[in-house]
Amino acid sequence: MERIKISLPDNFKFSTVIKVRITDLNYGGHVGNDSFLALVHEARMQFLNNFGYSELKLENTSLIMFDAAIEFKKELNYGDEVKISVAANGFDTRGFDIFYKMEIINRDAPVLAAKAKTGMLCYDYNNKKLTGVPEKVKETLI
Repeated sequence: MERIKISLPDNFKFSTVIKVRITDLNYGGHVGNDSFLALVHEARMQFLNNFGYSELKLENTSLIMFDAAIEFKKELNYGDEVKISVAANGFDTRGFDIFYKMEIINRDAPVLAAKAKTGMLCYDYNNKKLTGVPEKVKETLI
């Protein structure tokens, strides 16, 4: 079976800490794959907001996700504090990738819980078409 392997960038411009809620748990008693993606989504929103952006307000355009990948390393449990580091990379004319390093905070050293990547395209929701990446966005996020 072929496995997803995500190569993370060396540098991250932003990080946030999110505490795992009881509603993030699945029937197995740990954070489900859908909740991992929800944590990634929250980290992305905080990342964009840190630079004065949102998914619907990115200079003169918006963002739409066109793919997502998660490489699970360790399960997350109720009450875990997760540091999620975020970086934008791989810019082309229409979009870019956002990378996430998810680490459980503990006394000894952070424990890698997951690596993730979302592919983001610039999108005009009113006209339902792709747009170009504004140069200022690239300069700001890199």
